[in-house]
Amino acid sequence: MQQAIAVLDSGVGGLTVVKEVLKQLPHEKVIYFGDTARSPYGPREAGEVRMFTRQIVDYLLQFQPKMIVIACNTATAVAIEDIRARVSIPVIGVISPGARAAIKSTRSGIVGVIGTDGTIRSKAYEKALRSISPEVEVYSEACPLLAPFVEQGLFSEGNARSIVEQSLFQLRDKPIDCLILGCTHYPFLSDSISYVMGPEVTLISSADETVRDIQLILQQRNMLAPANHLPVHQFFCSGEPTVFKEIAQNWLREEMALMPFVWQVPQFL
Repeated sequence: MQQAIAVLDSGVGGLTVVKEVLKQLPHEKVIYFGDTARSPYGPREAGEVRMFTRQIVDYLLQFQPKMIVIACNTATAVAIEDIRARVSIPVIGVISPGARAAIKSTRSGIVGVIGTDGTIRSKAYEKALRSISPEVEVYSEACPLLAPFVEQGLFSEGNARSIVEQSLFQLRDKPIDCLILGCTHYPFLSDSISYVMGPEVTLISSADETVRDIQLILQQRNMLAPANHLPVHQFFCSGEPTVFKEIAQNWLREEMALMPFVWQVPQFL
């Protein structure tokens, strides 16, 4: 059986990365875990997020994946090195890819970052951006209301714009020309974020660049799935699955029309 790419997140946000995997690497099997019972991770202590991430990785290892993708910015910021030290397969996160994409995009060298409390508090994006371009100017803003809003499945409703305006109020007048969506939940709100920030600000999602990393690593290790492979994807969530499944089905509608999906609720908490 072809080994899978295991993708984990605090909830539904990592589905934005999964969507890109299914587009760019359609022969790869995906096993996804959304920790919806304990979402959001942003307000939690770093040690607690590391513990949750370890538990999920330990659960996913039973499927013998060939790679782990931490598709959660908060978990990437505080847990990725810990996970890399614990497993023998490649582990990638979403912060370095997002920073690279922003540096490629910015014309002024002035970049905005929005994320959870935990991600912004870690200063992980500032470090990643300045490791590439030391002179970059960074404006960061925590937006703790947005990820829980997406988890409720409300992102397509009319009140999304008001909560986005409230969250981005401090950034609207900053001289940024690109804005990193430093939480994988935020692309669900990209239309509202783009409206609030204006057409002169380019939105940066780490998903596309993250999948480029996935593909490069798998190519280097000769681990890409064969072109005739027909994957069956597996999706797990730790909480009540109804809203999670509805969000996933809506977000991945085109991909799900072409590929089989299996839904399960694990009993490990």
